[in-house]
Amino acid sequence: MKKAIIPIQQIAKSIYVLRGRRVILDFELARLYRVTTGNLNKAANRNRERFPADFMFQLSAEEADGLIFQVGRSKGRGGRRHLPYAFTEEGVAMLSGVLRSKRAVTVNIAIMRAFVKLREILETNRDLAQKFAELERRVGTHDKEISAIIDAIRQLMVPPEKPKREIGFHVREQVPRYRTHKTRGTRASLPL
Repeated sequence: MKKAIIPIQQIAKSIYVLRGRRVILDFELARLYRVTTGNLNKAANRNRERFPADFMFQLSAEEADGLIFQVGRSKGRGGRRHLPYAFTEEGVAMLSGVLRSKRAVTVNIAIMRAFVKLREILETNRDLAQKFAELERRVGTHDKEISAIIDAIRQLMVPPEKPKREIGFHVREQVPRYRTHKTRGTRASLPL
């Protein structure tokens, strides 16, 4: 089996929820496809009939400002002259036909796998939450021990926090070992 060109975890970090849809922004796609954002948008706009509003949409100024906190601002020269475009899962699939390169096809396969994996994870968590809610209704609040078990399981479902890295320089000193030597033979007695 051929190894994926881009890890699914990396793609999953590029997926945002906007207007109730899971999308990938144009600059994230351009980075994955290794093309400029301008060329990606030009290719999509040249084939506008392939990208209806539920496949691709341009962000409003408020949405773009809200993303600055999630994505960050570019520190390079220049910057964007236009608001970014968001591509839904279907829009990303349509891009493979528009871009027509081997890399575009392989990247699209990886992106589709990331969307499917994300859907599976969300569905699994939803099912698990429903089962716990049903179990809680059956048990009721009168049995404290079972409620405590359910609370413990819920706490286990929460991802653990990463430990904070200590800042500073730490010196690990070697402690010298001291030995007491016993004299061989007779022990010297102390005067009284």
